[in-house]
Parts: sequence; C-alpha cells; structure tokens
Amino acid sequence: MARFDPDRLDKQYNNRARIPEHPEIFERWAKASALSRDGLSRRLDVPYGDGPNETLDIFPSPRAGAPVLVFIHGGWWRSLDKSEHSFVAPTFVHAGAMVVVPNYALCPGTSAAPVGIDFIALQMVKALAWVWRNAALYGGDPLRIIVAGHSAGGHLAAMLLNCEWPQVGADLPPYLVRGALAVSGVFDLEPVRRTPFLAADLRLTPALAAKLSPVAMPAPNGVLCAAVGADESEEFLAQNDAIRTAWGERAVPVCERIPGTNHLTVLHDLASPDGRLNQLTRQLLGLG
Repeated sequence: MARFDPDRLDKQYNNRARIPEHPEIFERWAKASALSRDGLSRRLDVPYGDGPNETLDIFPSPRAGAPVLVFIHGGWWRSLDKSEHSFVAPTFVHAGAMVVVPNYALCPGTSAAPVGIDFIALQMVKALAWVWRNAALYGGDPLRIIVAGHSAGGHLAAMLLNCEWPQVGADLPPYLVRGALAVSGVFDLEPVRRTPFLAADLRLTPALAAKLSPVAMPAPNGVLCAAVGADESEEFLAQNDAIRTAWGERAVPVCERIPGTNHLTVLHDLASPDGRLNQLTRQLLGLG
C-alpha cells in the first residue's frame, strides 16, 4: 500500500481509533490535573495576549532563579486544553522548576475568525515572549527556558527552536528557547495534509504544509530531544526518525522510542519521576 493512500493515513494518524481506551486515559489526565492544581501554588488563566484562548497556567517555582519548562499540549491542533495537562507540572516543580502550560486557539476556528496551524504557531511565539518577559515574577530565570510538547505540541516546540526572536521583539534574545523535547512530534506535514479525517479542520495547502514542516527548516542552534512511543504507528515512528535525519545528530542528540508506550501513555513517562522522558527534560532544565 502506498504511503499516501488515504485509508492508510487515516489508520496511521487517528490515534483515538488506534487506542480504544482513550476515554479512560483522558479521564485519568483530567483527574490527575485537578489534583495537581489543588496541590501546587498556581496562577491560572493568565493572559499572554488578547486573542482567542491566549491564556496560560503558571506553576511557580518555590525558589527564585529556577529554570522554566513550557509544556504545549497536543490534540492535532484542534482539540484538548491546557487544563487537562496540569498533571505534567508537579514532578518538575518539586525538582525546582517553574512550569507554564499555555493554551492556543483550535482549528478550524470560525468563519469570522479562522484558525490555522500558522496562526497557532504565532500564538506560541507570543506565549514564549510573554514567559521571557515575566518569568522572574514567578521565580523563573528567563535565560533558562525549555519547551516540551506532545504530538501537535511537539511540532510547535520544534518550530519555536527556529524562531528569529529579535524579529519578534527588540528586547528578546536570539536564543530565547535553549532546548526542546518533542514527544510523538509531527515534523513533516505533507502526510498530515493528505490525511482525510484531519483535512477539513487543518486546511493545509501544499505550500503551507511545506512552510510549517520543521524537516524543511535549517537545523537550529538549540537542541531537540525527539522521542516516540515504541508501540505507535509506523507514521509516528517515521516522523520521529525524520527530524533526526533532517537536522542531524548535533541538533537532535536524542532520537528514541519509549518501550511499552503508545501515543497517549508515552506522556505518562514524562510525568513520572522515573520516566526516561522526565529524566531527559530535567537534563535540559539543568536539574540533573
């Protein structure tokens, strides 16, 4: 079967269909996130702009000068919410980091205010600029910002490594994002553009898919750790390998498959203090 066969792509990329227990997993995330918010100091729904869904949740560090982890949720740029991902924060806050979880507008938006992936990417640029300018108010060090993202969020994390920050604001440093972790990231949008169940919401043209694909961008100065669940589809495994091929080993020093995990349970490895993804993130943050 050809790689871009529509039926194949739907089967490869529709993770809810591939993981029948996804409702239970999402419920677990929501409950764990509510407990996390109850157990941590927090500032919820802080605006980083005045556009749709431009708010973020902050979990301050207990001490000043802490590294900052910004976690971007997934959902094919068209579903899920930051409130369902607070469960990522506790282990890193307890380790000494400040954690920020931003929201973004969801595709396709409305006829009056359409939303595309390019719009969301610019929202994340705005969110990171806000974090750099305000991190110190919540115990964070703006010179130690790391981004992690899951699925579509992994795509956005990789995009942020290539941002020309001084063009966004004259006060911003060239290397605002020091490193990133992409969990089950999507780096080549051409097969995504051709996937039927996503096409109507994402509305990707060939030109836009090429423009927004990290594999078509130059390797950044920062580093990207790329990881995927070992039990994920062939396409997601290939996406993870593709960014290492495109950017090289210097920019992508870690390109791994996490044993025994699928597209959703791989995120549990990030939240667990004993998880490989948790360890990689703490290394990026300089927390050992």
